[in-house]
Amino acid sequence: MKSLASPPSLRLTLTRHHLPSRQPYSACYPHGVSSVIKSNNSLSFSSSASGFASPLAVEKELRLQTSAVRHVTGSLIRGEGLRFAIVVARFNEVVTKLLLEGAIETFKKYSVREEDIEVIWVPGSFEIGVVAQNLGKSGKFNAVLCIGAVIRGDTTHYDAVANSAASGVLSAGINSGVPCIFGVLTCEDMDQALNRSGGKAGNKGAETALTALEMASLFEHHLK
Repeated sequence: MKSLASPPSLRLTLTRHHLPSRQPYSACYPHGVSSVIKSNNSLSFSSSASGFASPLAVEKELRLQTSAVRHVTGSLIRGEGLRFAIVVARFNEVVTKLLLEGAIETFKKYSVREEDIEVIWVPGSFEIGVVAQNLGKSGKFNAVLCIGAVIRGDTTHYDAVANSAASGVLSAGINSGVPCIFGVLTCEDMDQALNRSGGKAGNKGAETALTALEMASLFEHHLK
């Protein structure tokens, strides 16, 4: 009875940052990767069987060695000196008020002064986008929070409002050049909404404020 052969071994040695041209695998190594040596690149492979791991492993190794790449992110250490507008929908106020409280409390924790926070109430989530865009274009704020709550009913009105609110906030940010943060809950029922405005699922208003802080810091210190 024949004994099972041990798995093919693969040894990869990379001494210089060069890669063979990106050709199909079969074109690069028509006879497998056994005893392939590219002396001009100082890149060598040795294996007892052909396989598909070697070129991918080389690329992964090179990606890991790009230490010169600059990574930029916003800061959540302090928000002092940053100014924020909060657009809040009055519809489903029992929910949106809790979201607003969570956002303001979070701002205070990160040293945002009360005088640097402005709250603007609108009738519903549908109206948030146009107001957010005007606030962004005013040049007075580093970021605009958009808070609302859309709860599914018996008709398709829910879908129209939820989609319009999302696209409105997105357009506001793009057109104004100021981060407009989407904090509109879209829930199946009131229980879901309350759970996300300070209940067992946390407070999404507080999470929205954290996103606004990071984006405001990113734009203020890195993207101007």
